[in-house]
Amino acid sequence: MKLATLRTANGGTTAALATGADSYLALPAADVGALLALPEWRQIVEKTAAAQEAHQQVIAAVDADVAPLLPRAGKVICCGLNYGDHIQEMGRELPEYPTLFAKYADTLVGAADAVEVHGSGRVDWEAELAVVVGSELYRADEDQARAAIAGYTVANDVSMRDWQSRTLQWFQGKAFDATTPVGPVMLTADEAGQHFDVRGYVNGQLVQQGNTSTLVFGPAQLLSYISQFTVLRPGDLVLTGTPGGVGMGMTPPRFLKDGDVLTTEIDGIGQLENQFRIHAPAAIPANA
Repeated sequence: MKLATLRTANGGTTAALATGADSYLALPAADVGALLALPEWRQIVEKTAAAQEAHQQVIAAVDADVAPLLPRAGKVICCGLNYGDHIQEMGRELPEYPTLFAKYADTLVGAADAVEVHGSGRVDWEAELAVVVGSELYRADEDQARAAIAGYTVANDVSMRDWQSRTLQWFQGKAFDATTPVGPVMLTADEAGQHFDVRGYVNGQLVQQGNTSTLVFGPAQLLSYISQFTVLRPGDLVLTGTPGGVGMGMTPPRFLKDGDVLTTEIDGIGQLENQFRIHAPAAIPANA
């Protein structure tokens, strides 16, 4: 099953079941995160799908406006330096533990939304597989973590490298509001394979390509590790890291320009396509 969050005509949102390339069925929840918070969410989706022929409301894709998949995610936790090739291009050694940082739900945008960036002149791309949590996890082992995965989605951890490099802490370069595309759908874990091909394009040019089989820490490992120090709840989102090919690792470095289109795709899940509007960087304070 593929689940999405759609914007509605009245300014709200609704969770929806994708029924094909051109239609969705509305679900009785405001978004996918709210749906996953319901213990019986699977039964709700299955019942809705079964009722499709009984004149259930169908939303045509041409009229569907895909919102951020999890607009109210309680926790958005990201893993950096998790593909061997990306670690090498950054000049680092394989880590003993995951390198983690957090975002807020405010950073998330939809799969086709334009992305406005104010105050950075070094905007970089990071195509990623993201994991959606489906049940509460705390101090879980890997088997428990694997069982708690609701599904997978596509994300791009867009990074403001000039801000990121100001200090040893990455947070300020990773948490700009409305700059992290996520979606367009969540593929439920029961229909997902073990590994995914992840690709990123800038203006149609392939710049990133990797397979999650080369992750240092896989999805279940990440969720288990994170749950040792903080509880994970339904609708939380974990980004698993990016393969090699980021702009900062190129010679010379390459960054997004105003008007560039960033495409992120994962076979079997879907595609993000976001045009960037990059405004002049803000002046750096004299004491920075």
